[in-house]
Order: sequence, then structure tokens, then C-alpha cells
Amino acid sequence: MKKFRKVLDGLTTSSPGGGTMGSPSCGSTAGTPTAAPTPKEIDVQETLVSENFQLCKTVRHGFPYQPTALAFDPVQKILAIGSRSGGVRILGRPGVDCFCQHESGAAVLQLQFLINEGALVTACADDTLHLWNLRQRRPAILHSLKFNRERITFCHLPFQSKWLYVGTERGNTHIVNIESFILSGYVIMWNKAIELSTKTHPGPVVHLSDSPKDEGKLLVGFESGTIVQWDLRAKKADFRIYYDEAIHSVCWHHEGKQFMCSHSDGSLTLWNLRNTSKPIQITFPHGKIQKDGRKESCKPILKVDYKTSRNSEPFVIFSGGLSYDKAGRRPTLTIMHGKAITVLEMDYPIVEFMTLCDTPYNNEVQDPYAVVVLLEKDLIVVDLTQSNFPVFENPYPMDIHESPVTCTAYFADCPPDIIPVLYSIGAKHKKTGYSQKEWPVSGGMWTLGSHTYPEIIITGHADGSIKFWDASAITLQMLYKLKTSKVFEKPKQNEGRGAELVDDDPFAVQMVSWCPQSRIFCVVGISAHIILYRFSKYDANTQIVSLEVRLQCDPEDVISPSENENNPCFSEPQSGSHSPQPHHPVSPGGGTPESLKDCTPCLKVKDRAVRVPPGYQAELVIQLPWIDGEPPQQVSSLDINSAYGLLAFGNCNGLAVVDYLQKTILLCMSTLDLYGAADPYQRLTRSPRRNRQSTSDFCMRGLSNFYSDSKKRIRTSYQSLTELSDNQQSVDMERSKSPTSESRENSFSRSRSSSVSSIDRDTKEAITTLQFGESFGRKSDTLPTPCLWVGTSLGMILLIPMSIPTDQEERMEEQVTIGPCGAVLMLKGSVLRFGFLDCMGALIQSPYEVWRDVNAPEDPDRPRKRKLVHFSPSSSQDTCGEGHLAIVCSERQAKVFLMPSQSCLFVHNITESSFVLRADVVSVCNSVCLACFCANGHVMTLSLPSLRPLMDVNYLPLTDMRIARTFCFTNGGQALYLSSPTEIQRITYSQEMYDNLQEMLGELFTPTETPEAQNRGFLKGFFGGNAHTFDREELFGEAAAGKASRSLAQHIPGQGGVEGMKVAASGAVGELARARIALDERGQRLGELEERTALMMTSAECFSKHAHELMLKCKDKKWYQL
Repeated sequence: MKKFRKVLDGLTTSSPGGGTMGSPSCGSTAGTPTAAPTPKEIDVQETLVSENFQLCKTVRHGFPYQPTALAFDPVQKILAIGSRSGGVRILGRPGVDCFCQHESGAAVLQLQFLINEGALVTACADDTLHLWNLRQRRPAILHSLKFNRERITFCHLPFQSKWLYVGTERGNTHIVNIESFILSGYVIMWNKAIELSTKTHPGPVVHLSDSPKDEGKLLVGFESGTIVQWDLRAKKADFRIYYDEAIHSVCWHHEGKQFMCSHSDGSLTLWNLRNTSKPIQITFPHGKIQKDGRKESCKPILKVDYKTSRNSEPFVIFSGGLSYDKAGRRPTLTIMHGKAITVLEMDYPIVEFMTLCDTPYNNEVQDPYAVVVLLEKDLIVVDLTQSNFPVFENPYPMDIHESPVTCTAYFADCPPDIIPVLYSIGAKHKKTGYSQKEWPVSGGMWTLGSHTYPEIIITGHADGSIKFWDASAITLQMLYKLKTSKVFEKPKQNEGRGAELVDDDPFAVQMVSWCPQSRIFCVVGISAHIILYRFSKYDANTQIVSLEVRLQCDPEDVISPSENENNPCFSEPQSGSHSPQPHHPVSPGGGTPESLKDCTPCLKVKDRAVRVPPGYQAELVIQLPWIDGEPPQQVSSLDINSAYGLLAFGNCNGLAVVDYLQKTILLCMSTLDLYGAADPYQRLTRSPRRNRQSTSDFCMRGLSNFYSDSKKRIRTSYQSLTELSDNQQSVDMERSKSPTSESRENSFSRSRSSSVSSIDRDTKEAITTLQFGESFGRKSDTLPTPCLWVGTSLGMILLIPMSIPTDQEERMEEQVTIGPCGAVLMLKGSVLRFGFLDCMGALIQSPYEVWRDVNAPEDPDRPRKRKLVHFSPSSSQDTCGEGHLAIVCSERQAKVFLMPSQSCLFVHNITESSFVLRADVVSVCNSVCLACFCANGHVMTLSLPSLRPLMDVNYLPLTDMRIARTFCFTNGGQALYLSSPTEIQRITYSQEMYDNLQEMLGELFTPTETPEAQNRGFLKGFFGGNAHTFDREELFGEAAAGKASRSLAQHIPGQGGVEGMKVAASGAVGELARARIALDERGQRLGELEERTALMMTSAECFSKHAHELMLKCKDKKWYQL
């Protein structure tokens, strides 16, 4: 603990303090105190040190982006999904959700569980095999094997075997020891597998499987249509099949006498081992006979499963095979059960499917009960036990990307009652028709940890929908969905102003603001609209009030210093009524009567009373209309305060303040006019733009750059980096962009001058952040009053004091007055965030109104009144006049000001080579700090108020602007961002949470007894084949097969062994349980051996008895009498 006691009279510069993991390129090393005379001294005991911080990923939510592979452990009942970026998601029961990442980033081609062993084999596109240890909460790689000369195409691991078969592109089959991850010298060469007379190469290996009847027989399928059954003992082929059509998959009947193949022409062939010269059955499930007698040409059947059932006909399940002439049909999964054929249409292309069966043994009746279908953008499980094949309700949050995510918000330590309330409202709108059975992927263990508190994540989407998620205890569950599009009339195609701008997604959400205590919710949309919602448990008939704010500057305006001096800082507040008629306040740039004719908003609000269900109900819509053919600039900043009843928003033209209780516009003013005579810049005359229409197009550009699929799902004012650097009119365009992130984005391609006296400074200054709070608007103030803190893109901070009636009746009748601009402060770079501390260093929260249901029945004895909660800048009445500390963070630096003296106590240059994308004042370990995320990927924390660096970690490079849009911090040392278009990644920067993470994560592996194989009977055991006496070690071991060529594959040891030992040391109980099960299994095997030995002894005694009787019978006879 370090105590900062700085007397502000005659301060000297302190020596710099060190961070934990610093980068010399990321700013200075310590906050620099500045000499500022004041009669008081600040006494703040800072408790945070670098040891309180540790950055790591916690959990990933959502659907795996671009999935490629699927696997299921039928005993452990866990599911694995591989992706194109090298990620692996392992799922079990709700709460058991683990993400692993291959360092190479190579696509995962195939996954193979070591069934009931707590391990997983992954085959990647870089021709490397990896063995993952799943017996620890964070899986790690134990071994890797890199193939140098051949490309991996298919892998197969028999149940309870330690030898992995690996097929390659050259047609060869190699064998890998799973325990040592060393290649065996036993190889099935392609030229040995096929006949010598065959002139063509059979192609890559597309299938490998051992015969259910005899594990010593391996079925090898080649892409060209060749199938070979290889006798592993004799090292020769039992039979060869040459078929004309290419093979995609093969599946055995459990008896091992038949197998089925799927082909590229949409056909299924059934083969019998007794006669392999031709298939016993050829079917085209979706190919009809045309009028000319020929079959319809069909698409390939990519995979087929042939599963038997005890109580019914066998199941034949396959994907694809539809006829080509049926264009526009969705991808299908076909289930053939006896004579019944069911075609299930999917919303997205099928990547892979897997049939779930009761038994892990391939030589037993399979009894399938479900089918897991992995789609490109969804995961569904079909119930096979019911004739209508319903789907199971997915317990995982796989629909985050139902509409592309455009913004996120993260709230920790919410009021405990908000989650149950949202869930109860959202549960009424859930879909029905799901299977009544339990979700079949039920493996692993997860318990609610002791370090949990209510957390909510809010996602805004391109279709205008808002989703509230319960994120408590590192899980994610959807609570409530809100559709903002219901506020507006449905726009007709190619009609209206909105169609010209954002014809794809006119309702797309740009930002949200939520007050959990008052439950007031505000949404900013792409069409320059703001919607204010109130929460109610009752349905109601409401008419939405609509306001129009002409926050528009004429680009031809000439603003000179002399004119600026004559403009008053404060214009009279615009009067308004409670009626829903639109208001037309004075434009910041001055409007003419002719311009009012063109005052058309992008969207039309419903002008009739509508019935709204319980939940969030729209109360007010604010829109920025078109003016003089110019589109409105999008809203760049927003803040709402329920205690004041005010809403403030700004864009690159200016600032507006709305009284949402009285439904009136209080302030509508350009940024330049806010300064009055206190403008610190020499504003020069601005020349007219050369091309007005091109600027309009520029300002409403799309969000397509944020989505890698390059589809223009949504248009916003953000623009790609290449467009910024290549734009011919970049000088003029930069000044008309939406401010906050565009000015940040701009720093990628150009360096911005921090000089405040540049002659190229534009008079158009964007409002980048807003914050209501109790503060001191002027140096002379002795008591705090309601204020609005305004931050701009030029690094300016303005304080606007307000006078708000305190009595409830007066508040609804009298007007709120806004005073002239008070203090003007300055930073380098665009202002991003405000925060307030009292003089003891405690965080000051904004005042709020306690939630009350406006639609609840009136109680005449207890009339509803507004209950306000205020937080004074100091807990002590004696020191209330001392003031408070204001923390301001910009793209470049952070400063701490003492109010009301406005003296700068500390300043810290965060970065010179990059810029800050996101900054928040957050609570960590019962204290507060400033958390920052920079464009160069650094995550850093600074102590408050001294701005001493505590952590600086180079976490991830900003490869996608999606991360910049969605990264956000919250209390408790947590943060999140959208790691892909479909996934949310949560991280922690708290050492305390890092230490407790093992407890919070789920166990992937639980000790489970392997199910017993069915009793094959006495005769089958002796005469039914030698499947159980096949010793792979004899064939594939180094003693018999020798060593493989060193140049063929390279063994790479992993780090999972050490991690596994650590986990094993901490989980002795689990290890003892596993050892007990292993002993039980060993005892069971010994018992079986003892029974078999006893049986053999009985047989030998019987044989001896018969031999003795025969000897006695023939003892006294001559040889010729026999």
C-alpha cells in the first residue's frame, strides 16, 4: 500500500513508477503531478499495486465461427467443434464450455475423442496431429506430430485402441501410437493396396474404419471409388472394389457383413462381403425418373450413417443428394427409417453431422437416439426417438449472431432483482415445439462458484434488435429480446429518405445507454434516431412521442472569430408541449423557412396508439431530419440521467439536450457556439466543399468493413482504412465524419497534430463523450450543482451548469434552465471518458431515480412519487465544499483535475505511437483504476488519482475494427469484445479473478465407468472370429514393424504434461476415483480370465475323462479287434 499525500503548494515532479509488464512505446511511465496552488491538500490512500492485475481470457460465448469438424464422446457425453481459424470448442452440460486454440491458426480438419480417456486428437490443415489433455479445466497439448512429406486427409481411432490410423493425400495409411505420438514403421502403401494392373492412382484416402466383425481388417476408401479391405496381419488385401463414382463416406452395419457408401452422383450403394463384385443395392433417394426414362442428376451425398435399432427398422441418415434442378432449396438432412423418408430443411449449409448412439462398441446394435447437425452458423440436435423428429432446445447461446452484432455493453454488479424480472418477461416469448427430453450433450461438471455476482451483457444488432444476456458466473443465457423496429412504420422499398441511406438495415443499433437502477434504456440507431424506453411489468396502450432536432450545420457557413464573439453562448430553450407533434428548434447553423419543407426524418414513427406488451416500452423517439438535401450526421455520443430527467446527445455538428419528462428540447447548439467568447482556437473561415453529395455518401458508409464475409449487412459512418488513405477529398471529408471512432480510425492512416494553433483546424468540432453529474460549473461555485460534462474531438472539455427544479410537481411544470458554458479544459486527442472521485478517492456515481412502474395500478393511499438517489462529492458534510476529482481520458493522455479550482493534479501521456480506443473508470479490488485499450493491442491500467501505471500487456493486435467497436470494460476487472462475427470473448485483468478462475470453470472429464460389451455367448466367443484376440502392439510396435522414417514426421512435445501434473496434484480425489475405476476394470478383466480358465480346465478334465474311458475300453483287446 502506497500513500499519496501531495501538498499542492510548490509540488515537485516525482520519480517515475514502474509498471508490471510495460512497453516502452506505450506512453510515459508515471503520472506527472503539476504545480497548482490551492489551500487544501489531497489525502488519498491508493491500495492498488501491480500485483493486483493479471490479464487472461476467461470464457468464449457464441457459435464457433466458420466451423469445420465435429466429434462426440458417447461415454463422457461431451461435444467438440473445430473451426477454420484453429479453434476448438468443447461443450458439455450448461456451464461446461471450453475454448482451445492451436497456436498455428491452421484449420481443424478432423477431431477424434479417445473415448472415456479424457483426451482429444485434432488433425489440422498444416498436416499436424495434436493430442489434447482434457483432464484439466484448461486443456493443453501433450504431443504434436508434424507430417513433412504427406498431407493428412482422414483419421480413425478404434474404440479402446492406442493406435491411430492416418490416411494421406497420396493414398498411404500410416499408424501413430497415441501414447508416445510416434509413427509406426507399419505402412499401408497405396500401390500395395490396389492391384498391380491398375494404371491410375486411387486418389486420397477419404475413409478408414476397422471391421466390426474383425479388428484385424481395415476398410480403406479412396476418393476415386476404390475400396480395399486390408488384412493387417497378413499385410495383403482381402478384396478390392472399383466403383465408377467418387466416394464421400462409408458406414458399416454393426454385424460387419455389409457396409454402405455415399457417392458424388447422389447415390447410396450397399455392399455385401460375400460378393464384392457389385453392390447388392443402388439407390438415388432424391433422384426421380424423368419422362425420357433417365434419372435426375443429383448433388453429392457428402456423408451417410447406417445405424441399426433393436426395436425398429435401421436408420439411414445422410446430408445432400438433392436434384440439381431444384434451385433455391435449402440444405437438407434426410432420415430414412424403414419405408419412411423425412427431409429436414436447414437454414444454413451442413458442415458435418454425427449420429449419437447408446453404445461405443461398433459391433453392437447401435440404437441411435439423436443426430447432432453442425451448420455453418448454427448447431442443432434432432431427437430420433420421436416420429416427428423434433429438435432439442439448445442451452448454449448459439444465436448471438442471429443478426450481426453492431454494439455491446457490459454491466457487472447489477441490482439483483433485474435478472429475474427480465427473464420472467422474456420467457413468455420463447419458442415452443422442442423435444421434451433432456439435452443429450450432458457431460462434465460445473457448479456455481462463490465468486459470482449479477452481470448483464447487452448486444445491439443490425436488424434493430436488442438482446439482454445473463452473464453471471461466466455463463451466458438470453434473458430478453427487444425489437426497436416496432416503433417505426415499415419502410417501403425505395421510398423515403431512409431508403436512400441505409436501405439494408435502417434500424441498425449504433450504441446503447442503460441505467439498471431506474431501468431506463436508450438506443441510438443508424438512421440518426434515438429511442427512449421505460420498463413495465404491465402491458399498456401508448402513443409514442416524436421529437425532431435540427442539429445540422450548413457546410457553406462562414464562421469567423468576430462573428463568434457576437453569438451568445446560450440560446433560449426551445419551448415545447406534451403533444407528439414534431418540434423544429433553431438550427445551429441557422435555418430558413424554405429549409423546413425538407425537414424529413429517415424513418416514420407510428403516429397511432399501439398496444405494447410487458417489458421495455418506447416512450420517446428523437430524430435528426434531412435539411436542404443533406443527410443528418449520425449521433456520436449519448448520456441519460434518470434523476435529472434529461437526455443529451451530440454529433459532429453540435449538442442537444432533451427533457424527456416534459418532452421538450432544452438546447440545440453547434459546438462552436457552446464556447461563446471562450473559444481557445483561432477559428478560420472554412471554404465550401467541392462535392456536397460525395460527403453525404461518405457520412453514411457501411459497416461491411467490420464483417469479414464482405456482405454489406449494415451501413454506418465508419470507413475502412484503405478508403481513408485513398480518398481524394480526405482533408475535407475528415471534418464531416462521425467523430469518435472515425477520428480514432483516422489515426491508422495519418498522424494528427496535437498543436492547438494549427491553421488547418476545422470549425466543425464533434461531440465525442457526455456525462451528467453533480459538479462545479465554475471556479467560483461553492456547492455542487447538476452539470453536463462535454468532451470534443479536439480534446476540449466544457462544463455546462443546469438548474433543475427539485419538487416533483415543479419538475413537471417548470422548465429546466441551462446556464452559459462554465469551465473549458484541454487534453491532447479526442476525449473518450469522464470519471469522478471524491477527495478520499472513492468513486462518485451519477444520481439516479429508483425504478417505479408507471403502468402499475394507482394506490390512492400511497401516491407514486419520484424517489431520487444522489451521491455528493464527499461523504462528510464538513468537506462537501472541498470539491471533487475529475478524471478525463482522451486518445493520447489522461488528466486528473481538482474541482472547482480546475487545477490539473496529474497528467499521464498514455501513448504517442498509437491511440486509445476505449477507456473506463472501473472498480477493482475495492478500489478504482482507469482501464484503457489501445489500437496497438495493449491493455493497461492506471492508478487513481495518481495515474501510476499498474499493468501494460500487449494483448492482441487490432486486426479487425469489430474489436474496436465492441471492446468494453466493466467493474470487477472484466472486459469483453467480439472476437469473431459470432463469438464474444470475455477476459479478466484482475489477479483475484485469475486465481479463482479454476474454480469457476467446468470440469470436462468426469470419471465414468466404460459400459460393458454385450455377452457374445460361449459359441460366438470361441468360433465367432478372433476380433478380441487381435494384438495391435504385436503388429505395429517397434519390435515387429520397425521405426518409421525420421523425415516422414516430426514429433513435437507439448506443454500439457506439466499442466496436467499441476491439475492432478490439485485434484487428488478425482485421481483416486479414476484409479479405483481402473482397478475395478482390471479386477473385472481378471474375473473374466478366471472364468475362461475355469471353463478350459473343465473342458480339459472332460477330455481326460473320455480319453481314460477309451483307454480302459481298449486295454485288453487285440489290435485286430479294434
